[in-house]
Amino acid sequence: MSLSEPVAVPAAPGARTGADGIARCAWVGDDAEYTRYHDEEWGTPLHGDRALFEKMSLEGFQAGLSWITILRKRPRFRQVFAGFDPEAVARFDDADVERLMADAGIIRNRAKILATISNAQLVLGMAPGELDAFMWSFAPDAANRPRPRSLAEVPATTPESDALSKALRGRGFRFVGSTTMYALMQSSGMVDDHVEGCWRAG
Repeated sequence: MSLSEPVAVPAAPGARTGADGIARCAWVGDDAEYTRYHDEEWGTPLHGDRALFEKMSLEGFQAGLSWITILRKRPRFRQVFAGFDPEAVARFDDADVERLMADAGIIRNRAKILATISNAQLVLGMAPGELDAFMWSFAPDAANRPRPRSLAEVPATTPESDALSKALRGRGFRFVGSTTMYALMQSSGMVDDHVEGCWRAG
């Protein structure tokens, strides 16, 4: 099924039919931006060092908050973090930290801001494409993962997210706990947790 052509299907236990008659993962609700994100981004394979650095950074900022909060602030995050270009972010200094702390358009958490800068510096120490290959090396074999039938069957962490988190922390990355990394794996398509009955479920 083309991702650009959803069709009306009946909802299964873990899915919910929206006002448009399309069944989606029940967590989407009625928010238009969440619906777009679910239909176009969540679970779609994402590659590229910059794209995955952005995903890592935003998932880190999300810790303790709802993803919709981050999603609504993402355009501003991209503006003030130089499009999440690791080379640019790695050069941020104390003045940049204070600039970011004063910006109400993002999550003003000093520890997360400092971690994003530090993580960018670590990405710069890797070869081009290395972050992408490294992170994707922890993706599980899709053939061995049953499709979840309900949200209760979607885990918060997995052995793979545990291993990715441990490996990243071993390299010095911060705000990369296993729960955060599993959320990244879901959103970047390393795993496909679209529930049975969702139009995006393969």
